[in-house]
Amino acid sequence: MLEFITSKSGKTIRLTDERWSHITEEHSELAGRRLEVLDTIEAPDRIMEGNEGEIFAVKEIEAGKDMVVIYKEFESDGFIITAFLTRRRKSLDRRRQIWPE
Repeated sequence: MLEFITSKSGKTIRLTDERWSHITEEHSELAGRRLEVLDTIEAPDRIMEGNEGEIFAVKEIEAGKDMVVIYKEFESDGFIITAFLTRRRKSLDRRRQIWPE
């Protein structure tokens, strides 16, 4: 199933079945959390800049634990690359925050 959501910048971001399979194979803890992944892009707590043009949407899902969804935006749309859960906020804090400013 192909799903579309809207990022904070107003771009339509897609999540394909192929990408979802990749995400859940690499990060089995995300199985059953597809809606949370999508919600992280639509309503993040913050957005960080990646090293190669990718964007990191970050949302706290429980105390001290964040959902991170990495995606790419182009002029007309974008797509999800991967997602994972982390408690390593210090590594995220090293990235440049682009939202909120």
